[in-house]
Amino acid sequence: MPKTKTKKNESDYPELMKEWQLPVTATLGSAVRVKGILQEIRSRLPSAVRKSLDMETGALILVMPETSKTAFRAISATVSKALEDIADLPVIPREIEDILTMSSSERKRWLEDGRLRSAGTRTVRLQGRARRITFHVFDPRVIEDLLDRGAVDEWRVEDAAARAENRRRAAYQAKLTRSLRKKKAKRAEQEAGDVPTGLKGWDEFGSDGLLR
Repeated sequence: MPKTKTKKNESDYPELMKEWQLPVTATLGSAVRVKGILQEIRSRLPSAVRKSLDMETGALILVMPETSKTAFRAISATVSKALEDIADLPVIPREIEDILTMSSSERKRWLEDGRLRSAGTRTVRLQGRARRITFHVFDPRVIEDLLDRGAVDEWRVEDAAARAENRRRAAYQAKLTRSLRKKKAKRAEQEAGDVPTGLKGWDEFGSDGLLR
């Protein structure tokens, strides 16, 4: 009985592959940043081949069938060109939170008080939705400096000291308020005991001993 021919798996076909190692000045040691770079580069490619470019351990990898040599060369050139200035790609919120190990609330607080400087804003449309969102982006060189000098740890110490001072002031204010209330109540009691009757001859009436 003749053997039935089976369809050859796609993985059995020879492939074209190219890898780009991303410099630390671009990734800033963050896997989230690598993913952001991947998404940025993919957005510059034709939609049909975007998923041919992927990420792996701090690198971008392009894999295409051997039958797509012309397209592979064109896509490789596009990726290489896009990566020339990738270290200057603005850092978005989720990336800075991962790079500096900060929470969303910390990022917003430090942005509002000026310790974290914005490099502008970016507006994007949510995938599959008509609504657009606008968010702050950050200069990667500024973020690199903050990372190198441990600025986030310093800010947390400053915030802890500020919270302690606020608690001390609140406790003092509460104590002062209670003290003023007590004084006011005592004064009211004293005034209530000294209310004049308005009756003529009352003092004389009392001095004659008629109230004893």
